[in-house]
Amino acid sequence: MIPIKSFSERRRYLASQMQKGVAIIPTAPEQVRNQDGHYPYRFDSYFYYLTGFGEPEAVAVIVAGGDEGSSKHILFCRDKDLEREIWEGFRYGPEAARETFDFDETYPTSKLDEILPKLMKDQPTVYCALGHDREWDARVIGWVNQTRQQARSGLAAPAGIYDIRLLLDEMRLFKSSEELHVMRRAAAISSGAHRRAMQKTRPGMNEYEVEAELLHEFRRYGAQAPAYNSIVAGGANACVLHYVENNARLNDGDLLLIDAGCELDGYAADITRTFPVNGTFSAVQRDVYQLVLAAQAAAISAVQPGYPWDAPHEAALRVLAQGFIDFGLCHGSIDTVLQSEDYKRFYMHRTGHWLGLDVHDVGEYKRNGAWRLLQPGMTLTVEPGCYVRPADNVPEHFWNIGVRIEDDVLVMETGCEVLTAAAPKMVTEIEELMQHRKDR
Repeated sequence: MIPIKSFSERRRYLASQMQKGVAIIPTAPEQVRNQDGHYPYRFDSYFYYLTGFGEPEAVAVIVAGGDEGSSKHILFCRDKDLEREIWEGFRYGPEAARETFDFDETYPTSKLDEILPKLMKDQPTVYCALGHDREWDARVIGWVNQTRQQARSGLAAPAGIYDIRLLLDEMRLFKSSEELHVMRRAAAISSGAHRRAMQKTRPGMNEYEVEAELLHEFRRYGAQAPAYNSIVAGGANACVLHYVENNARLNDGDLLLIDAGCELDGYAADITRTFPVNGTFSAVQRDVYQLVLAAQAAAISAVQPGYPWDAPHEAALRVLAQGFIDFGLCHGSIDTVLQSEDYKRFYMHRTGHWLGLDVHDVGEYKRNGAWRLLQPGMTLTVEPGCYVRPADNVPEHFWNIGVRIEDDVLVMETGCEVLTAAAPKMVTEIEELMQHRKDR
């Protein structure tokens, strides 16, 4: 768990970046699944990053620019309600939330419309996630207009509205030691889940049975949920990038691609492994797999401080393009294949993304038109792949082979750390692990 003082420090730092104004950050609403049943609740990442508070119907407000640059931190949350707790579980209520989560003031959420216009008086700027939610946009503008109507009393309304995400995205891009502790734990749990899947998979099983093994391992070690919908794709299904049906039979001789990671205390892991259902790679499967593995190794070697964000992708592309030429899938020189983008028939996505509270985490990839440089504390995925669908100009022995290998990587002061290295990915590792499964 991340200490409460870390959330307080984030709020103070955000206030210093705001200089003067009022920031309004609501958490996510509950979502109805059907009738009176809800989906499992998951807080808004921005809100949680600043509060550590996991209940719905809550809003954080930061008033920056007081005396000597001080700031005030306010939380609006649900009232303490013992009757509702019988049905829905524990609620902090404003008083306990103030003490537990280190806020200066706390109020019931029902008082938002009364208090927010007062907080906006004589403030130059309102900071919010403008455009994210129409209802919230309308409420914020309503509070601004309510304040503006008091101009004759000598009170000034905010003149500007600034997207708070521009400040928060940059903060979230660099992970603290506390965050990295959680992310390493999420990576370890997810790596164990992939090992378990390899050990449990056999021909004749259904994809959802393997998915169940992943979920078992996630919850067994304390993760609250999958970080995203798990992809368990056997055979041709592995060539569907976001395949999530997970309901097909696993056939002897096919590969199984699993893209799955857990969420622990809000932070995501994201791992992809591909392995043979029967425990042994065929010759062509091994060739394609080793190509993707080599592309990933080249990409990981380019995760270095001072290197541009695009460097891992470019490194992977050159390895993959040469491999596609060697396999007879593409023709011409590497530069010709890259320039024509002929490789996109077999590799059509980028090689990674930021990782953190969201599996596709926030943060700029470019600045002033140039790829931003990697810096220590950034966390990203590295995930090259190869997906060969049946086509007249593709040798048949490659058909329906889909391979992706993905790891979570931390940029260090020198080089990088692969957080998910415990998930087997070498051919010999995978085959030995699965052979051990058979022996048992």
